[in-house]
Amino acid sequence: MFKKKPEGNGPKPQRVGNRWAAPAMVTSAIIGLVWIVVFYTISDGSVHIPWYSDLGNWNLAIGMGFIVAAFGFAMKWE
Repeated sequence: MFKKKPEGNGPKPQRVGNRWAAPAMVTSAIIGLVWIVVFYTISDGSVHIPWYSDLGNWNLAIGMGFIVAAFGFAMKWE
């Protein structure tokens, strides 16, 4: 009398996305920006932070690495 609907025809649930991607993106970008700003601020030699000052210009690469990672997290954000 009544036809039974196949169970697969209903609406499919929406995928929420990666909730961790946006906070990780913002955090990584801020860390990279702060890293570079601190490097430029102390690069005149008036302040010496033992491991930070010893890295020299590699601090720019580290800061840019955090910023590039932020772009990577942006790709995961839906």
